[in-house]
Amino acid sequence: MQAAIYGLEALELTASERDFFRDADPAGFILFKRNCETREQVLALTNSLRALTGRADLPILIDQEGGRVARMKPPQWAAFPAAERFSDLYRIAPSSAMEAARSNARAIGLMLREAGINVDALPLLDVRQEGASDIIGDRALGSEPMQVAALGRAVLDGMASVGVVGIIKHIPGHGRALVDSHKELPVVTASAEELEVDLEPFERLASAPMGMMAHVVYNVWDAERPASMSPVVIREIVRERLGFDGWLMSDDIGMEALHGDFGARAAGVVAAGCDVALHCSGNMEEMVAVAAAVPAMSDESETRLARAMATTMIEPDGPDFAESVATRDALLALA
Repeated sequence: MQAAIYGLEALELTASERDFFRDADPAGFILFKRNCETREQVLALTNSLRALTGRADLPILIDQEGGRVARMKPPQWAAFPAAERFSDLYRIAPSSAMEAARSNARAIGLMLREAGINVDALPLLDVRQEGASDIIGDRALGSEPMQVAALGRAVLDGMASVGVVGIIKHIPGHGRALVDSHKELPVVTASAEELEVDLEPFERLASAPMGMMAHVVYNVWDAERPASMSPVVIREIVRERLGFDGWLMSDDIGMEALHGDFGARAAGVVAAGCDVALHCSGNMEEMVAVAAAVPAMSDESETRLARAMATTMIEPDGPDFAESVATRDALLALA
């Protein structure tokens, strides 16, 4: 199994994609708005991916956060609130905010499961910082690390209750970045003591099944390389300091924070210690370059993936979509 996750070009698999993915045997796939038109179409697409790979527990990812980051959109699918709504409620009623976040995440999970999607790139555990780039902004669960961790745990639990795996991101924290890593490389100059604030939510949720590395340089740890390509940050901070032993992926290697060709980017994040490189564009030329550069996943990485995906085979038991949304809305109304 190749240490790569790939995006797709369109609404269904092309013949060239079928041939490429059959040969490459990637660890998983990620969907975007360009791949999501109707409920029936998305389910057919995810079914075709499982049939192609022969893996019932194949990880099929999406970024379905709510607010401004949502790949599945109305009118086909429901809209969900931004994380800031739960942060606002937490300030006046923490328990209610956690239950609202849990119910909201359960509803998202039920929607994704219906479409055959079993992994969501959620929750963000980035601690919001005043004056930082608004790329995080209202996507954050708050500016206080204990609050971020509490709401993040509720999100993970809500999705897990319906067999959808969450990804904690963006390790070790994107909240201080002054620029958008989609467009350029952020450099964080905070001290190790200051960065303890950023690390706290990730440490509290270090048992999460999956995590995503940030394309951000942290001068105090490694001034030469972004965290996603830094063996020092991944080994000493993520694996040892935080104690995270989940399946670890890079952020999208197509982001402009990284430089070099796609093969070098993919090989770099895996060599640094990521279990898998995330490539999102669906561009075949880029994917071929990635496939030529990345190795097969290690036995340790395959074990982490199997452990993460074990929960996706459960049958959900509890409130349905409408009940979950109603609970969320009643609680959010308190704020």
